Parts: sequence; C-alpha cells; structure tokens
Amino acid sequence: MVRTPLTPEERRRGERLGALLREARGGRSMVEIAASAGISAETLRKIETGRAPDPAFFTVAALAGALGLSMDELLTR
Repeated sequence: MVRTPLTPEERRRGERLGALLREARGGRSMVEIAASAGISAETLRKIETGRAPDPAFFTVAALAGALGLSMDELLTR
C-alpha cells in the first residue's frame, strides 16, 4: 500500500508534537519513556524527530500518560 504524501500542515503538526514531547521528556531517557508508554524507543525517536508525524491516537495517549500530560495539554500547548 502506498502512503499519500503528507501535506505541509501535517508535517508542521508532527514537528510541533515532537518538540512538545521532547520538552516534556526533559532529562528522562527516550528508552525510559518509551518503555513506560509500551512503545519502542525507535518509535518515540521517529515521533520526536517528525519522521512519524501522524502517530496513532493510542500511541499519543500512552506517551501523554508516561509523561504525566493530559491529552488536553498536548492539544493546547
């Protein structure tokens, strides 16, 4: 299956999410947060760097929980 190219807005949204997650992670390791969220460190790295700009809802929810953020905080920051 071929993925359709992301729009510039989708890329920007992914970059904003990645930056917010990096900021919230602070000094904690990527491995620690990924394990707490039940995802691979590679997946978290891709999200944080914008290479996976459209992660699944449950992945984002798990990351928010691991970082002590609400979904509302992710949307309003």
